[in-house]
Amino acid sequence: MEWTFEEFKTSLDELHPEIKEKAIEIAKKLVIEKSYSRENAIKEGVVKAEEWFYDLEG
Repeated sequence: MEWTFEEFKTSLDELHPEIKEKAIEIAKKLVIEKSYSRENAIKEGVVKAEEWFYDLEG
């Protein structure tokens, strides 16, 4: 199943493209593997993706 998280489009559009892509990737895994709700998964995905991105940037 392809998760698009369309209902969170507005908040995701404000993110850097790499962070957005990573957040969706993380959120998909959380929904599938950990049974997170879509809302909680995207929130957690954004936080983790931002941490990932800023760690890359140094």
